[in-house]
Amino acid sequence: MRLDLTGTVALITGSTQGIGLAIATGLAGAGAHVIVNGRRADGTEAARESILSAVPGAKVSMLSADLASEEGAGTASERFPDVDILVNNLGIFGSEDALEIEDDEWRQYFETNVLSAVRLTRMYLPRMMDRRWGRVLYIASDSAYVTPIEMIHYGVSKTALLGVSRGFAKVAAGSGVTVNSVIAGPTHTGGVEDLVYELVDRSVPWEEAQRRFMTEHRPQSLLQRLIEPEEIANMVVYLSSRQASATTGGALRVDGGYVDSIAP
Repeated sequence: MRLDLTGTVALITGSTQGIGLAIATGLAGAGAHVIVNGRRADGTEAARESILSAVPGAKVSMLSADLASEEGAGTASERFPDVDILVNNLGIFGSEDALEIEDDEWRQYFETNVLSAVRLTRMYLPRMMDRRWGRVLYIASDSAYVTPIEMIHYGVSKTALLGVSRGFAKVAAGSGVTVNSVIAGPTHTGGVEDLVYELVDRSVPWEEAQRRFMTEHRPQSLLQRLIEPEEIANMVVYLSSRQASATTGGALRVDGGYVDSIAP
């Protein structure tokens, strides 16, 4: 199957590292003009160079803006008024005692992980519907289904994102635009490495720390290892393609079998 996204423009939020950068690289490899996003110019420039190194000749633009804010979304709209593929990847996470999480932190997680995606979808979806083609994707998490005790606020925000995705898929019904969420399982990123070492003895080598993290804190995983960001990106590239035209309103799992369910 050849996934050709030549001629499309893709905005990937929070794409200077980890899953977001892997998605941007994958979409560029399929021919899309990708827009990498981060809050700082040095981060977006480094991401651009990383993509060009992996995909020589790729078309890569930079958007240095905080897309969790209304001001940042306004900057995106001014600089890039039309995109064909919107990947809402921006998110924050961290471990904390649930009884110690205060209102302001709950609001920050909702603003960043949920409302940022809602705001950008409101901005770009109508234009996609007018053109009768487009893709909107939300990067959710296994934590949407299996709320982790060490980060309940994060899990709840990702559960909300599934509702957002399904709702906007209904808005786009019959328009030629598809809207889906991707359920990412425990993934090997810099942030997750930090989480692993918060929960596992820092003195042990990484491979041992990862093994203990999966055994002690994510024992449901059938993969029994952390997922690599490129494995998440593969699903996103497919869902962004024309071949995925009949897949909408879904929550597709790239979770290593972490969610213990036979239903999607």
